Amino acid sequence: VQLQASGGGMVQAGGSLSLACTASGSIFGLNDMGWYRQAPGKQRELVTVITSGGGTNYADSVKGRFTISRDNAEKMVYLQMNSLKPEDTAVYYCNTVPATVVGGYWGQGTLVTVSS
Repeated sequence: VQLQASGGGMVQAGGSLSLACTASGSIFGLNDMGWYRQAPGKQRELVTVITSGGGTNYADSVKGRFTISRDNAEKMVYLQMNSLKPEDTAVYYCNTVPATVVGGYWGQGTLVTVSS
């Protein structure tokens, strides 16, 4: 699974971060792509989805604060996160929707830590 997320870091509540994800062509293709996150001690959850045509959907918890986008030519997916809250702290992964998981491996995630 060739998915690599980057851009995470530590930020204070109210701050912003921009995440990026590179995907192999075989995965990116015409698939819907999404950003997932897994907070400590919690199950992984789907945060936002973007279709191959650019349609988007967001979990209620991030609606109005996060923006997903994609560049089909470059096989990249982006996540702009604004007004971050401590509860946004998690490891963020990008993947297809539904997810492509090989041998339990989701691809490389990136840690986002939001301090209060």
